[in-house]
Amino acid sequence: MTIILGLALVVGLVFGGFVLSGGKMGVLAHALPFEGMMIGGAALGSFIIANSFGQIKRAGAGIIKVFRGTKWKTKDYGDALNLMYELSRLYRTKGILALDDHIERPKESEIFKRYPKLLGDHFVIELITDSFRMLSMQFDDQYQTEDVINRKLKKHHHEALAPAHAIQTVADALPAIGIVAAVLGVIKTMGSIDQPPEILGEMIGGALVGTFMGVFLAYCMVAPISGRLSQIENEDASLYAVIRDIFVAMVAGHAPNICVEIGRGNIPTAMQPDFYEVEKAQKALVAA
Repeated sequence: MTIILGLALVVGLVFGGFVLSGGKMGVLAHALPFEGMMIGGAALGSFIIANSFGQIKRAGAGIIKVFRGTKWKTKDYGDALNLMYELSRLYRTKGILALDDHIERPKESEIFKRYPKLLGDHFVIELITDSFRMLSMQFDDQYQTEDVINRKLKKHHHEALAPAHAIQTVADALPAIGIVAAVLGVIKTMGSIDQPPEILGEMIGGALVGTFMGVFLAYCMVAPISGRLSQIENEDASLYAVIRDIFVAMVAGHAPNICVEIGRGNIPTAMQPDFYEVEKAQKALVAA
């Protein structure tokens, strides 16, 4: 995983360079536990103050997600295309009433059960079923339909990015928190001004560890984690946009294979199946 490689490079090269340049780890080792207690405590405490319990849990889940990577893989995008193809084909050939059982009870639907990972995602199922419910209520203007779905996606994406924003707030605060720890170290040093220069030098060096830690944690660890989490959420949102595009194309009256091709074109390049793979999967579905 790239995050583990990145963290290893950051820690190894920063501290390795410090040692190779003649730096003494003894000063860091002595000050680190105390400075870390102050900086970590202040950062964690301010994070708790600024967020609800639910948001704190989501932020924790977000950090785990950074290690796991994106939720939706190439196969999942292919499954989304196949699912929407089956639903749009059934709608085109038999009408909206034929979809009623599938939409109202997706967990019992033979169509949905063929795609268990999609079925296990609450928002995917809600997005699809709510969209078809709107269609069953004669809400069939393609532009208004797209606008309604876009509003739903915007709301979901805003909520999905909230943990990344909360983590980024901690990253923004860490340099200043490091200065707070450093100032306390200077205050302690000034209280021992009668000590020999070598002791004062070690105490000032220990105080500066606070500034170092605040900047190091902010820009080398916490901010990159926040940025990666935002990146993952943006990538995962692409699957929902594909579902939207296929549904809007279906409402506009396009054939199911054309609708799916419109959706396929908006899949991220790294996970996009080619035209012939999708066509082969559609033929297999028709023959089944």
